[in-house]
Amino acid sequence: MNEDFDEVLAAVGPRLRELRLRRGITLAELAGSTGIATSTLSRLESGHRRPGLELLLPLAQAYRTPLDELIGSAPGLDPRVHLRPTTHNGMTVVPLTRKPGGLQAYKQVLPAGLTGPEPEPRSHEGYHWLYVLNGRLRIVLGDQDFILESGEVAEFDTHLPHWFGHADEHPVEILSILGPQGERFHIRASTGSRK
Repeated sequence: MNEDFDEVLAAVGPRLRELRLRRGITLAELAGSTGIATSTLSRLESGHRRPGLELLLPLAQAYRTPLDELIGSAPGLDPRVHLRPTTHNGMTVVPLTRKPGGLQAYKQVLPAGLTGPEPEPRSHEGYHWLYVLNGRLRIVLGDQDFILESGEVAEFDTHLPHWFGHADEHPVEILSILGPQGERFHIRASTGSRK
């Protein structure tokens, strides 16, 4: 077998482990989202299991990263990010970065007329920065309620219970950058609360 091929395969396990740890995901959580047994994931990361498409495809989907980045194939000369929008609860999410781990950028579109239930703030690891491109965005942070207009920016530690959605019946477009715990940005929204 080709030595280069063996080297690529040998590097997949450590790359997968590093990616999982940077994202703060446990093996059990990853097993739940991919349907791959925890023991299989552990053996794959330690190099005791050969990576095949039946394992790599669900992992690429779970990490929202191209398969060639999971296996570490040589990067091409094309710097374009091939956008693969997804829709969740009526909101379209377009990934704008393709590098796993670290900062992740997204464009999010909430279509006109999309109304949801009352806000249910949640918290999780990380840090969030967002910029309102168009429309008006309602943000609930802890016990505070804000309305951001086009051109306004907000940033917050995601350990604080938070929720965001429409401020009215018009569409909203935002740019989001999500970072691991400890990442900080230096642009802040105005602190005045608007209802």
